[in-house]
Amino acid sequence: MLTKREDIRNVAIIAHVDHGKTTLVDKMLRQSGVFRENQEVQERVMDSNDIERERGITILSKNTAVFYKDTKINIVDTPGHADFGGEVERVLKMVDGVVLVVDAFEGAMPQTKFVLMKALELDLPVLVCINKIDRPEARPDEVIDEVLELFMDLDASDEQLDCPFVYASARDGYAVLDLDDEKKDMTPLFETIINYIPAPTGDPDANTQVLISTIDYNEYVGRIGIGKVDNGSLKVNQDVVIVNHHDPDFSKKVRISKLYEFDGLNKVDVTEAGIGSIVAISGISDIRIGDTICAPEDPVAIPFQKISEPTIAMNFMVNDSPLAGQEGKYITSRHIRDRLFRELNTDVSLRVEETDSPDCFKVSGRGELHLSVLIENMRREGYEFAVSKAEVLYRTDENGKKTEPMEQALIDVPDEFTGVVIEKLSQRKGELMNMTSISGGYTRLEFHIPARGLIGYRGDFLTDTKGNGIMNTVFDGYEPYRGDIEYRRLGSLIAFEDGESVTYGLFSAQDRGALFIGPGERVYSGMVIGACSRTEDIELNVCKKKHLTNTRSSSADEALILTPPRILSLEQALDFIDTDELLEVTPSHLRIRKKILDPTARKRAAMHK
Repeated sequence: MLTKREDIRNVAIIAHVDHGKTTLVDKMLRQSGVFRENQEVQERVMDSNDIERERGITILSKNTAVFYKDTKINIVDTPGHADFGGEVERVLKMVDGVVLVVDAFEGAMPQTKFVLMKALELDLPVLVCINKIDRPEARPDEVIDEVLELFMDLDASDEQLDCPFVYASARDGYAVLDLDDEKKDMTPLFETIINYIPAPTGDPDANTQVLISTIDYNEYVGRIGIGKVDNGSLKVNQDVVIVNHHDPDFSKKVRISKLYEFDGLNKVDVTEAGIGSIVAISGISDIRIGDTICAPEDPVAIPFQKISEPTIAMNFMVNDSPLAGQEGKYITSRHIRDRLFRELNTDVSLRVEETDSPDCFKVSGRGELHLSVLIENMRREGYEFAVSKAEVLYRTDENGKKTEPMEQALIDVPDEFTGVVIEKLSQRKGELMNMTSISGGYTRLEFHIPARGLIGYRGDFLTDTKGNGIMNTVFDGYEPYRGDIEYRRLGSLIAFEDGESVTYGLFSAQDRGALFIGPGERVYSGMVIGACSRTEDIELNVCKKKHLTNTRSSSADEALILTPPRILSLEQALDFIDTDELLEVTPSHLRIRKKILDPTARKRAAMHK
């Protein structure tokens, strides 16, 4: 018999990137007494890894729990970025409702639509939290209209449309039901969650059923499966069977050795968990997302949606440049292979395939950011390797025609830059769908564009908008191939010989384009040292010293003034490289190089193209 478990609420916080989800969870943790009054706690405590903290984005969904009065609220903080949409899709199977956080100025954005669509498809009740009402330019009433329009666009039912709205400032730590109410603390948000989000239901007397929705990984205990107890109960030392909805022939007997529940930011050992509890299970070495843990008597898999497929791919390969092996700790193909396959433990949207070469692996992901975060993590862990330019993954439709992934791009730019943005994206096969004026002298442009049209564009975009533009994209299905796109109009400046760059050589090189290196850098033949101001590649000798005579002294070098080099970030370097180039990634350097280092062999290969 189905019963409700009134002492628990399971809720996911969903939103567009940078609308304040993680800060909101922070304040809920603080105000529910998880931390002592005098405890030093860093901001955005849920963003646990370095890259999340530096970039201010959430990459992996996180579980936490707070107590409000007598009710335990299990909270899942999800990523807002489109590249990590795979995380959002599956954690929604664990919860009974969602809090949709929307910025009171930006309003409904592409990812807001994506995460809301996923929640409505699963028929989850939605509580809308209009965040950042403390912003001077906040427009909460208009944003509510935008959100309701979005609900209607997504064919929400009458019950879903009749959702509660809460206004909040996560930064200042308060929530109100009406903008004129006294702004004290988060109590109105807690109360609305308790009253509106339904309690989990299940049959406590039925056979055990737990769907694994997330995988955590720990060096000491290995894989940790996280999921909700849908029916029955789960006990330590219980014998269970693992089955999978998408793999009907799979069945495996295991024993539950360790069981945890969440309390604040910690996992707490428990001996038993009942319906509605979100639990973590360790000790099952090959547990996967989508697996159902069942009682052996009657194993029935819980249906689970397939994770969205990757849309772009890169080759990760052993670094074979003249400077290979000098800076990295892990440099062999075995090291790189083990690390990439280990990433599959926690990242379900990633694919790793072996290629014809034992030194090269094809890695596919949901977008450039998805793969660049993996590259940055590996780099920080001491890996040295090379990567190729990102390429989109094409498909063939039922008529045998080539199709490609499309993106919906929502771009906010100052009015004076709209012309250049429209021109650049039109050249990249983008189609302008909508153009509206928003407050503050900004225009919002909505584009429908092939995913490959955005590869390498972000650097241009920031330059063209003088750093004031904001671009958000979300995957928008596969459509017929739109034709060839010219990625890069400018050629590369290429080092002509091995050695160390000197001021004299760089001074004469800087007239040819923008340099990526300064004096004293080690270079090798075939290494890209700058962007050419013309369309062709130019080879330069930046190691060339001035010939000294009685009348020409080397100290005259000091009078040569160099333009500061353009130091590329990882994303900028991935954007810049062309199809005949590689990015050499080491813990201390990012170097762009030609795939074929030898100039004669390179010219010969170009002629045979």
